Amino acid sequence: MPQHVPSRLRAAPPRAPQHPPALPPPPRRIVFLAHRDLGNPAAGGSELLVDRLADGLTRLGHQVTLLCGGPASFRDYRVVSAGGEYGHFLRARSAFARQVGDCDLLVEVCNGMPYFAPMWHRGPTLCLVNHVHTDLWKMRFGGGPLAPAARIGRRLEHWALTGAQHRSLMVAVSPSTAHALRAIGVERDRIRVVHNGVEEPGPRADRSPEPLFVAVGRLVEYKRIDLLLRLWERVRPVTGGRLVIVGDGPERGRLEQLAGAGVEFTGHVSEAEKHRLLCAAWLLVHPSAVEGWGLVVTEAAARQTPAIAFDVPGLRDSVEDGETGVLAHGESSFAAAWCTLALSEHRRELMGKAARDRAARYRWGRTVRQFRAVASDAVRSWTR
Repeated sequence: MPQHVPSRLRAAPPRAPQHPPALPPPPRRIVFLAHRDLGNPAAGGSELLVDRLADGLTRLGHQVTLLCGGPASFRDYRVVSAGGEYGHFLRARSAFARQVGDCDLLVEVCNGMPYFAPMWHRGPTLCLVNHVHTDLWKMRFGGGPLAPAARIGRRLEHWALTGAQHRSLMVAVSPSTAHALRAIGVERDRIRVVHNGVEEPGPRADRSPEPLFVAVGRLVEYKRIDLLLRLWERVRPVTGGRLVIVGDGPERGRLEQLAGAGVEFTGHVSEAEKHRLLCAAWLLVHPSAVEGWGLVVTEAAARQTPAIAFDVPGLRDSVEDGETGVLAHGESSFAAAWCTLALSEHRRELMGKAARDRAARYRWGRTVRQFRAVASDAVRSWTR
């Protein structure tokens, strides 16, 4: 007869294999809500980033729409105008309902003036932040009769990022932007850093045989081209050569009146011409007061051109001080670094090669993949 086996010694029945819960697929229908389209004459680095993300996501099979103010250009993804340059901030909600209808993820691009999307969109939202405009509001409106506008803008932006967006994940384009978000009260675990990318540059154009220094950017107050022009008057007697200012904007007329000898303003240029100038330049000079990342620094670096910039948010992320360029701590140190590097071809070459190697780590394909992963996290966090 079979012996009785105590129940505590009997073999337990095999357990069914435990599988982790299936993750929801990445959001298929993605809408970007932004100030401008890349085709807008006032477009800059933020618009280029959104374009590269939208284009890259479209190539990965997502249905992407850009809802923006001002003119809408034809692209491989859908672009819809919600109204004028500033009126579209008020019309964004109705334009979304009328021309988009629904989506799996709404990405609000926060560049100062907010849309407050989480307050009216009943679905997952993601906030894309280039930089927090804390100090730029005063620079833009000054301390005169427009000072109240600066205070209101600053408070609105801070409340939008910490209050209206309190359930949303945030994409910061640099550690500096992430730090600025934490400084105004955004929780660390809601912030993801996704760096800007850069195109694989084409064949190198020739370096200028004569000293050539290039500045690239929209001609607005915080880019501080007026400061660069003052420094150029100290540098030019030492280095000689030319200073070429690439870009356009509301400050151009005033800046052209301030410019001395050896300065050239090109206005907008084609990508091919920008490539030629960045290859030909001995140095990129970038005096901006703040940046999200400083995309042109990486564009120049990819062409083996080092940069001189101030040690300010964003630029301290895109420039490795002493390796891929120089971060100045004041006007005199900026001018001194400019002269020193201009007179040392060997040091410029070493920095240029280090800059090129670092820029090779930042490509738009990598940026798109990182952003897609955060987009999936944003949807998952909403459905929890």
